[in-house]
Amino acid sequence: MLNYIFLQASGPATDGAEALADSVQNEAIVTKFFDLALKGGWIMLPILFLSLTAVFIFVDRYFAIKKAGKVDNSLLERVKDYILNGKIDAAMALARSQNNPTARMIEKGITRIGRPMADVNAAIENVGNLEIAKLEKGLPVLASVAGGAPMIGFLGTVMGMIQAFYDMANAGNNIDVTLLSSGIYQAMVTTVAGLIVGIIAYFAYNILVSNVEKVIFKMEFATSEFMDLLNEPAK
Repeated sequence: MLNYIFLQASGPATDGAEALADSVQNEAIVTKFFDLALKGGWIMLPILFLSLTAVFIFVDRYFAIKKAGKVDNSLLERVKDYILNGKIDAAMALARSQNNPTARMIEKGITRIGRPMADVNAAIENVGNLEIAKLEKGLPVLASVAGGAPMIGFLGTVMGMIQAFYDMANAGNNIDVTLLSSGIYQAMVTTVAGLIVGIIAYFAYNILVSNVEKVIFKMEFATSEFMDLLNEPAK
């Protein structure tokens, strides 16, 4: 009975001690990580800036492209009904109510109804090109981060090795491992940091490009359907 009471009393205390130990261990890991990052020297600052830039661009473009890809499947059918019934203003109002590139292309096409088909198609393509440019905003910068971060990391590697050899030359015969550690740390840490940022930015860029291509496909499909729609009344 006493053993049971002791176990019951010690249970929560043991759990609390384990939680405290885990917290201390996590804090030690974070501290060690920052210590290693600081050993990379000032070259870590541009790498950090590039990483923050890549994250901002990816998050911003991901949600913008995702929003642009949401198209009401019944939009074209409803626009078709309005146009066939001569309700051009209602069709235009419906297109304006949809905040996405496809709807804006259709709206532009509606404003050109009555003109030659080539003019209508050209107007829609112009709007489409502008919308694609908006979707791809920031992607060249992200691609530059993917290629530039590893190069900056390698620059830190070269600088670290130069520092290590410089310290070695000045030490003469009194060469100590700790004397070379700062330069070697800088060489290794900057390389790893640059590669990590570059790899993540590379995959992020390709994800965004893939999503943009999906939106472009929807835009092209909608354009084709709309042009066919304009030919129907003449049949």
